[in-house]
Amino acid sequence: MKWITRERPKIDRIACPWLIRKFIDSEAEFIYVPYDQVLEKAKKLNAVPFDIPDVEYTHYEEQCTFDYFVKKHEIKDPALFIIADIVRGADTDRHEIAKESAGLWAISAGLSYNITNDYKLLETGILLYDALYSWATHLYQQKHLQNSPFENLLHEVYNKFLKDKKSNAKTPSWVKDLKEIIQDQIDAQFTLDLKKISSELDLNPSYLSREFSKHFEDLNFGEYVRKQRIEKAINLIENSSYTLTEIAYMTGFSDQSHFTRIFKAHTGNNPSVYRRKIRKK
Repeated sequence: MKWITRERPKIDRIACPWLIRKFIDSEAEFIYVPYDQVLEKAKKLNAVPFDIPDVEYTHYEEQCTFDYFVKKHEIKDPALFIIADIVRGADTDRHEIAKESAGLWAISAGLSYNITNDYKLLETGILLYDALYSWATHLYQQKHLQNSPFENLLHEVYNKFLKDKKSNAKTPSWVKDLKEIIQDQIDAQFTLDLKKISSELDLNPSYLSREFSKHFEDLNFGEYVRKQRIEKAINLIENSSYTLTEIAYMTGFSDQSHFTRIFKAHTGNNPSVYRRKIRKK
């Protein structure tokens, strides 16, 4: 089956062809033409028009064309419901619908800027939606830092060895170096990677995991890093005029709600309450 729409696609006119090929017609052919030629060419080529006004496959109220395809063809895949929200938010500039919408818009706009051939843009965009579908199907609940096998290993080793405090040996030289690396990376807002750090210290990651808590306040790697970030946040709250959102970003937290939760766990107060108390003194 042939499908036709207006030229220079960005969101809906890439997402819908991906949806059609994956769930409706794997042999579908897509045609891009100037807006004022879509209906004329559709009749001539016996193609189904989409994502233009006054045709069946289009926007309805606050729903975009992608939403209509999912509804019309009764596709029940849960991952598509996630993607539909992201596409709708990106296509209608309502990024509050899904936090990923702004990212999809940015990437799609960049692809359209870089690739001037609509058919090459379509094939590249399909790869983007394949990746988005895999994320929505398998990785939707995961966060980036949760995926580090080294941090998971560190947690396991910490739970196993925390109570084993028999060694009173002299503090190894790498401990001071590691403290400096952690502080440097927190100050620079980098993502801490235990494997990379192990390489910089010329240590085996498993050894570093096993020995870490003995020299860092009986805390595992993740807990120690969070403690350092909160201490930096406290300093910024007490000695700067940055907003709490800015401080959350500057101390390496993924969003303000995460920052608030960790801050309260460490201090007993959320950041806004803590700041008010400081200002009253």
